[in-house]
Amino acid sequence: MGEFWPVRDVLAHLAGSWRVERTVRDLASGAEGRFSGMTVFAPLEDTGLLHQESGTFVWQGVARSAERTLRFLPGSGPGTALVRFSDGRPFHDLDLTSGRYVADHPCAADLYRGEFTVPDEDHWRSVWRVRGPVKDLVLTTRYTRLG
Repeated sequence: MGEFWPVRDVLAHLAGSWRVERTVRDLASGAEGRFSGMTVFAPLEDTGLLHQESGTFVWQGVARSAERTLRFLPGSGPGTALVRFSDGRPFHDLDLTSGRYVADHPCAADLYRGEFTVPDEDHWRSVWRVRGPVKDLVLTTRYTRLG
């Protein structure tokens, strides 16, 4: 079929539980951390999905509980979504109709550029490259469908 798996309906595709493995590399210092946990995409009351991630983040040998919440709202078509922070602020758009998408998110003076890829129906990946005066990071996250 090709390198990427096209997603016809992104909200239906993401719904459910996913195992999450993330590496965080600080390119300036050479430090590397790891997150391991789970993400659940559950229906919101109105429309869309609530993304709740929880697990353990290990940075420089210290393990901490970590979590984040995002909202995935319907985009302009079924293969698209509007990703928002938990407080409703815009994060980025997402269009997986081709199985690959690149999004930008300016954060203060730094720029987050994310590449999202879907190799098959049970896996997807995001790679965020963060550049700016404050951060110089690469965050690679692999998702595997549970159940």
